[in-house]
Amino acid sequence: MSKNNTKYIFYLLLMVILAILIYNFNGKPRNKSNLPKKLVAREINEYEGQNLSSINDFRENSIKGPQHINEATYRLKIKGLEKKEINYSYDEVINNRQSYKKVVTLNCVEGWSVNILWEGFLIKDLISREKIPAEFNTIIFRAYDGYSTSFPIDYIYDNNIMIAYKMNGLKLSPERGFPFQLVAESKYGYKWIKWITEIEFSDDENYQGYWESRGYSNDGDLKKDFLK
Repeated sequence: MSKNNTKYIFYLLLMVILAILIYNFNGKPRNKSNLPKKLVAREINEYEGQNLSSINDFRENSIKGPQHINEATYRLKIKGLEKKEINYSYDEVINNRQSYKKVVTLNCVEGWSVNILWEGFLIKDLISREKIPAEFNTIIFRAYDGYSTSFPIDYIYDNNIMIAYKMNGLKLSPERGFPFQLVAESKYGYKWIKWITEIEFSDDENYQGYWESRGYSNDGDLKKDFLK
């Protein structure tokens, strides 16, 4: 066999080998077992030495049951400002805003409580006090299911009150108030409004929310009786 024929056969074999390699890497379907797999997030049960309750320890006592809100179409409406009202999408609320974590106990008037790690943002970071008319003294929260409650503005801003979007490291579920729940420290559970869709600043310091208009204290302070 001539040298030319030998070279020809060598190059032919080399091209066949390269074609097989290219097919195996690009043309042949990848084994599904090698594709990335999504791991299921787990809630944490301890934070900085504090034992946490489970998300499943909550009892369902909302006025209309769990609410299912579409994240893509959700809007948080903010009313009663010096200028026009504001509407934020879910991403606009939580992105580019300082987040905070804090363990706070929710105490229900029914006699049960849960110790939870909440993660969210401060209301005063969402709306600066300078944007609120000076004569206003009350902040009203309204929810997707028609629930509402209110607080003095001073309580919200002076105590760094937070709106949460996570609990125990997990994004809020529909059962737990997605997209947002108020972390109303030092207040009974009926003040911890879930499924928040609207925040209004007002001069109506006598505004009564859902349970407040049914005989519950407007203050909701843990150190006082929850009934009027």
